[in-house]
Amino acid sequence: MGNKHQINPLQMELAPPQPSSCTENDDSASTSTTAVSSAPSSPKGSLIISESPTPFQSEESIDDEILKASPLSLCNSRDPYADVRQRMESLASQDQVRHLHRNPAATNHSKELKSINPHTDITIFAATTTYLGYIVLIITGHIRDICARFFRKGRYRANNAPNNNNQTRPSDDLSNYAPLLKSWENFYTRRLYHRIQDCFNRPIASRPGAVISVLERVSFDGNKTMSLLGKISDHVEDDEGSDLQSYKMGKHYDESDGRAVRTCLNLGSYNYLGFADDWDVTCKSDVMGSLSCFPSSMGSSRLEFGTSSLHREVERIVASFVGKEDAIVLNMGFNTNATIIPTLTSRGDLIVSDELNHTSIVNGARASGASIRTFRHNDDKDLEGILREAIVVGQPRTRRPWNKILVIVEGIYSMEGEYCNLRNVVDVCKRYGAYVYLDEAHSIGAMGASGRGCCEYTGVNPVDVDVLMGTFTKSFGGMGGYVAANKEIVGILRKECAGSSYHNSLSPVVCQQIISSFKVIMGQDGTNIGRDKLTALRDNSNYFRMRLTDMGLHVLGNYDSPIMPVMLYNPTKIAAFSRECLKRGLAVVVVGFPAVPILMSRARFCISAGHTRDELDRALKELDEIADLLKLRYARSTFG
Repeated sequence: MGNKHQINPLQMELAPPQPSSCTENDDSASTSTTAVSSAPSSPKGSLIISESPTPFQSEESIDDEILKASPLSLCNSRDPYADVRQRMESLASQDQVRHLHRNPAATNHSKELKSINPHTDITIFAATTTYLGYIVLIITGHIRDICARFFRKGRYRANNAPNNNNQTRPSDDLSNYAPLLKSWENFYTRRLYHRIQDCFNRPIASRPGAVISVLERVSFDGNKTMSLLGKISDHVEDDEGSDLQSYKMGKHYDESDGRAVRTCLNLGSYNYLGFADDWDVTCKSDVMGSLSCFPSSMGSSRLEFGTSSLHREVERIVASFVGKEDAIVLNMGFNTNATIIPTLTSRGDLIVSDELNHTSIVNGARASGASIRTFRHNDDKDLEGILREAIVVGQPRTRRPWNKILVIVEGIYSMEGEYCNLRNVVDVCKRYGAYVYLDEAHSIGAMGASGRGCCEYTGVNPVDVDVLMGTFTKSFGGMGGYVAANKEIVGILRKECAGSSYHNSLSPVVCQQIISSFKVIMGQDGTNIGRDKLTALRDNSNYFRMRLTDMGLHVLGNYDSPIMPVMLYNPTKIAAFSRECLKRGLAVVVVGFPAVPILMSRARFCISAGHTRDELDRALKELDEIADLLKLRYARSTFG
């Protein structure tokens, strides 16, 4: 992986907070390739990229700066959160100091800031009823299977599922075919997942902006399969007395291309910076214009004929933005981890992974052939113990030293809404000579004063992180992923990584979308749109988190994170919460087993810069009613 100390990226400097202007003509912000002014001041100050190396401030000075920082000086007439600004900034600053610098004294004076650990804070009543709910579901499912075999009738029996020719499928005869799924997987899919599958995989008929059109689905076989509903007017005219009359009366219903849709506030997609909302203004002209010079697909891999000038431009911008020498872009975010990690590590290497890392990291680590160990989430002490033992003991049986040790963490953990304690992780890895791999899929563009991710937010120099990985599917409104590192590492990845050698290259149209979004974020488009997006994302996220916490819900994660998981615990509340939200015009994501532990079912809210305060207030009002209806106030009551 090369010498860690050969990297010489641009240095970062933390500048004092600057007051924002209250004049109307504030679009004249200058841009430069050597110095880029950050987004409006945050409690941590603005970030300036400078060619001259500047030493970082000490941890103590940063702590003092955060604690003493004043709220953003925005005009009340232009600041939608002026009435709650001071409280929001105080909570965010205290949470940052406590989480990043492990300074509990910083929050001793605040009784309203409390971290939620669902594994320890779950009430006995919630745990008991959750287990009871799964027991009832499993027993009921087995009883239905027994009855279906005895009476030879049921939704899942082969003779009740004819194909288009009115004949059973050959693969339904298990005397000739082996089961495609294991017995437990088959049972779970039929008797647990299908009961609530209307809550998942909901198709939409619009761009994934702040407001979306969700295609209305119905089921005629007990939720085994779902069908799209046609025109509402056709059904209502045929049968005025039917239940479909309610669609005509409902305030959230509409039609799109001959299909019934429900207009919903989008609280579940990764449209962090809101490019899906203002794409016509920010990116459309350049993206559509690229089709006059480039095809929609290169039709080959990067190592063959799949590299265009746009691919090179994306890699140059990414490397400059994150502070690395070079970068490589791939056509799929999941496959970036799944193919990069096996290229960097192999047999004789050790991967030390955070226990809550994403599935793409898990798959990549398993495919590498390296030994894998996990450390407790965000626990640098546990990480240090594992590294010390690995160095002392060495490889199993032979006791030879490991060829290399790679520590993998994420910037923001997508199921927890919590950001990485990167500074302590980097310090431990430097002390023991381990490499650091940072996955910034959810943090790049969404964290830091200028959107440069977890390194900027935590005050860590990018030179201390050996490999920076991220995706373009969230904040940038595109697709694919990138890896940024020194030239030696990236050169090896270009030749040996399967994502570069065999996969189709990124579409040039998508490359142009990424380039355009980067220019907006960095202010190189000549406007303040990017700066305003970063400010709006942070404010919307902190306001929504603050209000959810005020409701007495178990809200996971940290302030300044756009991801807010709310604990549901009981499996019956997964479907109830999702359906109640949809009925009120809210599109939300609910998560249950096996994506999370069996007791840890949750709803995951993702906030966008495209949301307005009025939209968030409407959603919060509806969620307050749902919390009462479903008994979700676990922070206030044992029974919710």
